[in-house]
Amino acid sequence: MRLENLVEFQVGSPQFRIKESAADAATTYKFYSQNDLEEDLTGVELATEEAKQIVTIDEVTTVTPGDLVFSLISGRATIIRKEHDGYLYTQNYVVIEPRTDIDSKYLVYLLNEDREVAHQFWLGLQGSMVMKYTVKQLRELKIKQLPNLDKQQAIGDIYFKQMRIQALRKRIAENETLLTLAVLAEEKQKWTN
Repeated sequence: MRLENLVEFQVGSPQFRIKESAADAATTYKFYSQNDLEEDLTGVELATEEAKQIVTIDEVTTVTPGDLVFSLISGRATIIRKEHDGYLYTQNYVVIEPRTDIDSKYLVYLLNEDREVAHQFWLGLQGSMVMKYTVKQLRELKIKQLPNLDKQQAIGDIYFKQMRIQALRKRIAENETLLTLAVLAEEKQKWTN
């Protein structure tokens, strides 16, 4: 079955068409970014710079908690957390709205980790000068028979918990390295004096 038979797609606002405005009625939006996607996937905040913003009166696409977002740049998907509510998403992202027979977290797992899905994406990118995914590729993804909804939910929950554990372990390893380097720098300073 094709993915387009299981979901609806909403492509983000074309960034180059959004005009800045100084009008009183203008709204300030933060742009949804790849770092935001990784934070939503892992539940762990990244130490990054402030989000890009725009003030506009234009009608734009924004994310809400629970939305499933797919990045056409990285080929990664996630579920939006409340921390990114109202962020503007551009044409580099697609909100995917699953119908009742597929769990959102399970679909994120399939898009990010399933070997057959990855192979289909790889075939679609072959010969391409720019490594960017397309909505057409998403629509045409072939999805094998889905497990029942309870199994989908269990797999999706385990996947998100594992992504969080992996991110926390990575952060611990980075902090241990920083600590070790600081101790070594101190020792070197003592030695050279």
